[in-house]
Amino acid sequence: MVLLDNSSFILRLEKLASAAKSESSSVTVTLKRFNGHDRPVPREGKPPLPKPEEYMCLMRVHSKSKKISTVVRREDVPKMVTMYSQFMRSNLDGLKRVKKVKSKAKAAKG
Repeated sequence: MVLLDNSSFILRLEKLASAAKSESSSVTVTLKRFNGHDRPVPREGKPPLPKPEEYMCLMRVHSKSKKISTVVRREDVPKMVTMYSQFMRSNLDGLKRVKKVKSKAKAAKG
């Protein structure tokens, strides 16, 4: 998995989304709270990992075999959210409205 800075993460995400759209594939985005530790919790009897001063957000994206990720710090959240929402607005154009099918019982009542 490649760890990128925020702006290059969005650029790479746009490339992955356009490639997925042309190949009829999917892109999965995962957001997770991140405490900065990159190793597992120690066993009993060992000293615990220190508590983080501030939590961060880990964003992961995978499409087929390509995986990218970034860590968003608290001060960068507003900027990252605007970049991500702009990406979502520009790339969510293939959604289709699902037609609801009424059952016979509901159709008879109303």
